[in-house]
Amino acid sequence: MAQRLHLVFGGELVDPSKNVFRDIDDLHIVGMFPSYAEAYDAWKAEAQKTVDNAHMRYYIAHIHRLRDEELEGSPTEELGN
Repeated sequence: MAQRLHLVFGGELVDPSKNVFRDIDDLHIVGMFPSYAEAYDAWKAEAQKTVDNAHMRYYIAHIHRLRDEELEGSPTEELGN
C-alpha cells in the first residue's frame, strides 16, 4: 500500500488575494502527516491561531502526489532536478 504523506505549512502572504509568500525564509513548517485527516486537523489548528491576520495562510501539500514510484516516468522529472 502506498504511503500518503501530507505536508502542512504556512506563512504571511504579500497580498491576501494571491498565493505569494512575503518571506519564504520565514515559512512555518507545521509537519508531515500520514493521512489527510491528521494534516487537516493540524492545518485547522494553525489557521485558527492566525485567524485575525488576513495575510497568514496555511496549506496542505499532497506530497504523495509528487512522485508515483509505480510509473516509469513522473511529471516531476520534467523539472530537470
